[in-house]
Amino acid sequence: MKTVFSRRDLLRSGAIAAGGCLLPFHTDVTPAQAAVARAIASPVRLGLASYTFRNFTRSQLIGFMKQLKINALNAKDVKDHLPAEPQEEAKALADYAAAEIKLHAAGAIYFTKDEDEDIRSKLEYCKRGNIPVIVAGDPTPENLPRIEKFVKQYDIRIAIHNHGPEDQLWHSPLDVLKVIKNMDPRIGCCIDVGHTVRAGTDVVEAIRAVGPRLFNIHMKDLTDFQNKESQVAVGDGMMPLRPIFETLIATRYNGFVDLEYEVHPDDPMPGVTASFGHMRGVLAGMGYAAGA
Repeated sequence: MKTVFSRRDLLRSGAIAAGGCLLPFHTDVTPAQAAVARAIASPVRLGLASYTFRNFTRSQLIGFMKQLKINALNAKDVKDHLPAEPQEEAKALADYAAAEIKLHAAGAIYFTKDEDEDIRSKLEYCKRGNIPVIVAGDPTPENLPRIEKFVKQYDIRIAIHNHGPEDQLWHSPLDVLKVIKNMDPRIGCCIDVGHTVRAGTDVVEAIRAVGPRLFNIHMKDLTDFQNKESQVAVGDGMMPLRPIFETLIATRYNGFVDLEYEVHPDDPMPGVTASFGHMRGVLAGMGYAAGA
């Protein structure tokens, strides 16, 4: 049975778990499970896609992350979150380091030119920040061999992001897999769960199929898997969150599950707080501490 948390439940709980993680009111979590969750670190690591706070400055983003008790960031060159200009990028990296925020991915980054210099500049951008994964928005099958050459040189992984039925190339992670299956193992997928279900693909099966080539997850929820505009806070829609987490654990996924909350860009914190509360509650129900 799918457990849905109302916003009232979430606000009423105000509970702080022993590890400092916010847990929602969750009727399925017994005191015994909560005790175990305080002892067993979650193999599912939660992070944030900075695009969620695209209308807010880096300073505000850092403040929100402190409130959310999240220290893992998938940064994008939006506002001043992670500027591409080297000197400004260095300032951003220093701010994140001072706030003890770790950048585990950057993107989406768009590879619009099949040119060495353009591709090199994007990998240099991530190399400067010691960022191990590039979430790639729109590489084409034709320019992937050139990208592959730089992946080998820089030892940075490329995670191709699927964008659903509107995407001319990458509707689902399975479309990505067909093209990259014989390429360097550092070329893989960023599964956007919302776009995946809208493409008519079973997201749990997609995670299994992609396996070791899964480098990043963009998490969101929808009330209608045919409607892009039906996005809601995670837990308020139809996304099979627990089976997703169980499959990530079974396939030994070692990346991050990054919340990408794309609605209410001028006031995202209520939905973002509810989303992390729900994800942490599901992990607690599975017997895990909700790790950031």
